[in-house]
Amino acid sequence: METSLTPLTANGLVQSNTVAHAIVQALKRHGITTTFGQSLPSMLHLAAEEAGLKQVAYRTENAGGYMADAYARLTNTPSIVTAQNGPAAALLVAPLAEAMKVSIPIIALVQDVARNQTDKNAFQDLDHMGLFQPVTKWVRRITDASRVEDYIDQAFAVACSGRPGPVALLLPADLLLEPAVESVRKQSLGHFPLDRTVASPASVSRAASLLAGARKPLVIAGGGVHISGAYKALTALQEEAHLPIATTVMGKGAVSEQHPLSAGVVGYFMGPNSATRYQRPLVTDADVILLIGTRTNQNATDSWQLYPKHATYIHLDVDSHEAGRNYESERLIGDASLTLDALLAALKDQDLTLRAAQRAQVEAVISAGKAKGKAESTAVRTSDAQPIRPERITHELQALLTEDAIVVADASYSSIWVANGLTALKAGQRFITPRGLAGLGWGFPMAMGAKQARPDAEVYCLVGDGGFGHVWSELETAARMNIKVTLILINNGILGYQKHAENVKFGAHTSAVNFAPVDHAAIARNCGCNGVRITDPADLADALKQARQSDKTTLIEVMCDENAFPPITFYTPDAKVSA
Repeated sequence: METSLTPLTANGLVQSNTVAHAIVQALKRHGITTTFGQSLPSMLHLAAEEAGLKQVAYRTENAGGYMADAYARLTNTPSIVTAQNGPAAALLVAPLAEAMKVSIPIIALVQDVARNQTDKNAFQDLDHMGLFQPVTKWVRRITDASRVEDYIDQAFAVACSGRPGPVALLLPADLLLEPAVESVRKQSLGHFPLDRTVASPASVSRAASLLAGARKPLVIAGGGVHISGAYKALTALQEEAHLPIATTVMGKGAVSEQHPLSAGVVGYFMGPNSATRYQRPLVTDADVILLIGTRTNQNATDSWQLYPKHATYIHLDVDSHEAGRNYESERLIGDASLTLDALLAALKDQDLTLRAAQRAQVEAVISAGKAKGKAESTAVRTSDAQPIRPERITHELQALLTEDAIVVADASYSSIWVANGLTALKAGQRFITPRGLAGLGWGFPMAMGAKQARPDAEVYCLVGDGGFGHVWSELETAARMNIKVTLILINNGILGYQKHAENVKFGAHTSAVNFAPVDHAAIARNCGCNGVRITDPADLADALKQARQSDKTTLIEVMCDENAFPPITFYTPDAKVSA
């Protein structure tokens, strides 16, 4: 007696050698081993799992995009995120926009309605081309099975070349079921930077001359150093050319912050209790500043007030549009690693006597500034107060960090607590913060993506209760996918940045900044993760150690002081830096 398939019967995949299979084989050719998806496009994921690709199944598309972002940052391979057409696709806009802003290659494979149903009000039909155009480098709709490999290869090439960034491919549901066209391509484009270029010899020579002859030079390194992997080149420049180096938030970890010529993170949080408050003159008095892979954006420059107007700037960036955008500069257009190598070679042809002679004095100034900042912040970093000061969290976490640990932070205050309160122990240590759009909810999913990228690394994540409220559901993903992250939650019952900034700007705050009490640790436990609530700062160290020893995600909910705020200079404009 014949039986037909029913919704409750799965007898095995009946389709083979389809366009979906061809796409999967193309992804494998480019080195893809993992996708971030939630079933749809179903045919694509069925073919992918059949071929051995791992699917990290998120709960929401925006969180899946954040996971893919961190995965790409830590593997230097473009990441794959998928979504259904319509509302699911719309949720990819935010993570793709973040990736676009900070130059991270994500390839979004989005199901579209069948080709003969376009513009007929098919279920969840949407203008996906218009949706993704502003937040990607390139978006296309594949309509012909014979063009699949063309478009897949173009997607990888566009995402990974020049200034990396996201792309989107729209896949009509009926196309995925068509017979595949035989593959003829063999090249792999699944890495970035894909095509490294170096700045012109003439511009490199001019930059070397400026740095060699400067009275008070400074290097400010941004996130482009991480994209390029330019750690060795930057460290060599620091050591052999005797140049002091500061970083932006995204550039944190570009050099070891323990190096005597490393000043730390400079930008919009250099107020009282800042680790770099007393490094401000290093920036404001500089006469030649080398900017590397930085967008010179509002936060990095403290609303364009920190960097001196009188200085001569040299701007190294792979994107010719960024060089000189906000500060007229000597332009070095090229890959950071190759161009820094060329710059150091050119500097060795210069007279570096002045640089070598000033080194001891510059190191002493940086050391004194660090010591003064550390002494000033001792009270808040070691405070036994209850509710707990957030600075105590980073103080305890620093004691556990190894140089291979990865720290991820959500946007808002969390990024500042991490950037200001932790020390990069080596060049190349990663502190991942969503600084493109700085949207809330990025932190925990990014930490999960980071752990997928580096499963042997310890991954710590700091979030606030405001941001974490966006992505509670991904605790279930962490349990189901066996993703282990140490998640530290600052529970202060408010949207801190919003409340404090409104008070400063307007003298009052909106009612929306206050939350009802939530037991986040209980949510974690009920999702299959560990969950513990900390009310006494003396218990923090032990909680971190226990989380480190566990084999699954642990949420450490820290009950914090709602009146504690980071050293944002905007909050304390009258605070002066004394010598």
